[in-house]
Amino acid sequence: MQEEIFDVVDENDEVIRAAGRKEVHVERLMHRAVHILVFDEQGRLLVQLRGFNKDCSPGLLDTSAGGHVSSGETYGQAAVRELQEELGICGADELEFVAKLPASEATGQEFVSIYKTTTSEIPILQQSELAAAVWVSLERLKAWIKRDRSQFTTVFLKICEEQGLIYALTCTAFQLRRAVMARQYTSQISFAGQ
Repeated sequence: MQEEIFDVVDENDEVIRAAGRKEVHVERLMHRAVHILVFDEQGRLLVQLRGFNKDCSPGLLDTSAGGHVSSGETYGQAAVRELQEELGICGADELEFVAKLPASEATGQEFVSIYKTTTSEIPILQQSELAAAVWVSLERLKAWIKRDRSQFTTVFLKICEEQGLIYALTCTAFQLRRAVMARQYTSQISFAGQ
């Protein structure tokens, strides 16, 4: 398997050069990543349990999908790719930019662009990346985080707490619920190959 190549960036998120994944992580170089928040039609957020074989934050709860931006790729292109790869969701036209976090210790020196989408598709989890996933109401998610922050990745916590994003997302969820009040929706999640 060929090593992934990322763009190394400066404090202004300008590309300096390209480097392999191992060098970027070992040297703690600033680079780029995306996280996607996937909601269902009831306003619940899909929260993933990261694979136990991951080199960063194995077995912790995280955003619906996410990953590194490859060298030469835009944030938007990476978000579309990660959504398809990790969840089998083809929601490229539906992705909405939410916010961008600066590179920091909490983000693993990643500039993080955050996107959201709503889907009625049944996610097909990529087993090599995700151990499991669950739909969670934002009220339940807030209580879960308050009860035990150690179950979540630092990036996920930063996304939820930074700039009142959890409040903004809650407002969006309430709007979604109103829009689909009369509609019953049952979601299932399956793994690729099953």
